[in-house]
Amino acid sequence: MFEKLEEINNRYTEIHRLLSDPATVSDLSLYRSLNKELKGLSPIIDKYALYTAMYREFSDAKEILADSGCDAELRAIADEQFFEAKEAMQNLEEQLKILLLPKNPDDDRNVIIEIRAGVGGEEAALFAHSLYRMYGMYAVANGYKVEIMDENPTELGGYKEVSFLISGDGVYAKLKYESGAHRVQRVPETEAGGRIHTSAVTVAVLPEAEETDVEINDNDLTITACRSSGAGGQHINKTSSAIRIVHNPTGIAVECQEERSQFKNKDRAMKMLYTKLYDLKHAEETGKISEQRRIQVGTGDRSERIRTYNFPQGRVTDHRIGLTLYKLDAFMDGICDEVFDSLRIAEELEKLKRN
Repeated sequence: MFEKLEEINNRYTEIHRLLSDPATVSDLSLYRSLNKELKGLSPIIDKYALYTAMYREFSDAKEILADSGCDAELRAIADEQFFEAKEAMQNLEEQLKILLLPKNPDDDRNVIIEIRAGVGGEEAALFAHSLYRMYGMYAVANGYKVEIMDENPTELGGYKEVSFLISGDGVYAKLKYESGAHRVQRVPETEAGGRIHTSAVTVAVLPEAEETDVEINDNDLTITACRSSGAGGQHINKTSSAIRIVHNPTGIAVECQEERSQFKNKDRAMKMLYTKLYDLKHAEETGKISEQRRIQVGTGDRSERIRTYNFPQGRVTDHRIGLTLYKLDAFMDGICDEVFDSLRIAEELEKLKRN
């Protein structure tokens, strides 16, 4: 591990040297690439610097304790320093092991989240809107930007389906665990009898793809313009601005009707298509990974039930890690870090077992 850390330290020093080179500064693409690499290495370097400082304190204390001629007061100070530094080194070593784990190359990407109402009719659609609100509030609290790509609202304010982009630093790393089936248990707003219903919503979290990630042949696309549709809106059904694109080889279809401009809707639809094709490519590659190497916090399959939201009990339960919190109201207001961080830690521990 320490050989690897020295390699990273040398690379970190080299990047700093390159970034001060006028030739690098004049090459914008290289400059951005090196800055991104530097940013990725910084947490490791900072933690390694702390470890090195603790190691010096540990060595100094050890040297004093080995000196039989030192006075009792100095020995007592050194003894305390010895054990404190040793404990700190052990903790930092574990943290460094986690930082050195192979990272998901998509972790720094933006995400497109798709939420679809499942079993439960209008109640499922209303909960789909609640989840959209939850992710939106979480995004805003973390300084991320939210942008609706496409939506199919219901008359009562729910969503049959909604797709939206969340952009910011490391968004996918935070939200990648949300793919799967989300189950809700509550008295529906549409239910007068007060009976608890169970409904389901599916969520897909897709890392946003760039045009260079996937090759699309224009001849493989069927693009049609149509009038916007939905629960309302001033320009709904008045102009043929909505765009539907079908990728014929895979059958993947995307739609966008959020903008008045047909050009803007096409641009957004293509962004979703690139992302879905990239996700398909990733799924095919993941399918080749042996079962024992899969991350135990979930496969990301939308048919997999990952979480239950029980409103009468104010309880949210993540089934992958067996975590239950009685903080449902706060969770639905976007205060999700306790669950999201627990999922991240579970993934890191699973990776440590395999490495």
